[in-house]
Amino acid sequence: MEPTDVNRRMFDEVHRRRGDGRTSLPPIVKQTLGDLTKKSVLHLHCGSGEGSAELAEQGAVVTAIDLDEALLDAARERWPSILWIAADPQALPANLRRARFDLVYSPEGVLGRLSDVDTWAAGLGAAVRRRGELLVFDDHPVSLCVDGLLRWHADYFDDGIVRLGRLVSALVRAGFRVEALEEYPLDATGRRHDRGIPGSFLLYAVRV
Repeated sequence: MEPTDVNRRMFDEVHRRRGDGRTSLPPIVKQTLGDLTKKSVLHLHCGSGEGSAELAEQGAVVTAIDLDEALLDAARERWPSILWIAADPQALPANLRRARFDLVYSPEGVLGRLSDVDTWAAGLGAAVRRRGELLVFDDHPVSLCVDGLLRWHADYFDDGIVRLGRLVSALVRAGFRVEALEEYPLDATGRRHDRGIPGSFLLYAVRV
């Protein structure tokens, strides 16, 4: 299903208010990942690369993807040991769909731009090896439905919103077993929302 123009605009507005938001790993992600020594990790939507570099510092062999060629060029100069690939998280190229990754990390900014969550999930299912792991840490879809003053301006049940139920169902169909799903009052950049409105979520799944 294609996102509506309204949903595209509200996603872009949220991220204009926050800035890029993709420079480093959030503390909850670092804590969850732990030691990545010799693990092959696919980092989606890597942005300027600092988060990918942190994954490598934790011992991972990192492949990082983003659609922004300028950001990737700068990242290649700073961290030549990481493989940087221009690719869309929703349409992974064939060379990344070979069931060779131990872990896929999907950070803030991926889900809000998906037009087809099933295609995205199927690509990840093809990329990660059996018993491989998936960690998603992203804006809670509810947070994309409120403005900076926490006033509702969009319908959570609009077809363009990747609701948590849709996300979990898509991953299950793609061969994942969801083992944990946590919601937080902080958004993905660490700022606090009204505690009655979830700001971010973390999902952990294993490829079966």
